[in-house]
Amino acid sequence: MNRRHALRHIALISGGLALIPSCDFSKEDILSAYENLKITTTQKDLLAAISDSIIPAGEIKGALDLEVVDFILVMVNDCYTLENREKFTAGLNAFPDYVKTSAAKIFESLTSKEKEDLILQGVSLVEDESLEGKKRGEISYFLNTIKRFTIQGYMASEYIQTEIIPYSLNPGEYNGTVLISDLQKPRING
Repeated sequence: MNRRHALRHIALISGGLALIPSCDFSKEDILSAYENLKITTTQKDLLAAISDSIIPAGEIKGALDLEVVDFILVMVNDCYTLENREKFTAGLNAFPDYVKTSAAKIFESLTSKEKEDLILQGVSLVEDESLEGKKRGEISYFLNTIKRFTIQGYMASEYIQTEIIPYSLNPGEYNGTVLISDLQKPRING
């Protein structure tokens, strides 16, 4: 009886060991917060780097500090149609290859000026009927979407609305004797 159990266990272990090399443990997990998008953590980090290149930190916080990438992903996940989400994802997947062919480096290793130039070139790419033209159109759509949502998420953030731009829910009290020339303009640029 013990011999049968031992042979069964040996067979199960050897079968399991035979299957282990065929298992792919290198596949990256998909973030579950965005059920309509299939985004991995490295893709989210790439989006964060692109949004940080669009609005970098300086005297005031940048897009990376305000975690605008979460706003971008939520907007694309919740507000875009299936066709637009697929075009966005295709542009996201094609962007690293575009960076390698244009700059011969990965995006994270570029200088800030090179990142800006690459994004500006990518935003102005034109789509045509060829396969390469379709990829260019997807990259341009992807970068334009990121640019738009980065600016929107940044300007709507609590930090900008409370500390940089003096936001008031009510327009303020009425004072009819103040001249327009005496009014101070709000600090928009910090």
